[in-house]
Amino acid sequence: MSNADLELLEAAESAFNAAMISNDPGRIAACIAPDWVLVTPQSGPVPAQAVLAAIESGLLSHDTMTKTTHHVHLLGDVATVTGRGQNTGMFRGEPISADEWITDVYRREGRGWRCVLTHLTPAGSEKP
Repeated sequence: MSNADLELLEAAESAFNAAMISNDPGRIAACIAPDWVLVTPQSGPVPAQAVLAAIESGLLSHDTMTKTTHHVHLLGDVATVTGRGQNTGMFRGEPISADEWITDVYRREGRGWRCVLTHLTPAGSEKP
């Protein structure tokens, strides 16, 4: 993998994290494909429109979101980025916080990348 590909993927991850804590559905939508899916342990696959609607309505918000990348795999115009992430925010008026393993699947679009799938797995207390 070239350094340029790695830098563009890291930039896409940073933009996605910043968009999520902006709680701006337009900024988030710019980082994800229209058919993006979030896979959570609690709800399984959740379509992009449901996540964006929850954020727009105020049902879901994020205050912090960080991610440390552990593995990047490039397969032509598709890439997976796996890392450990933490976030805080509110859901249905209650505080939330998570420590998760996150795999984002990206599709190359021009010179950039757009996320098509995010899969979350709760992290245990042990480190890899």
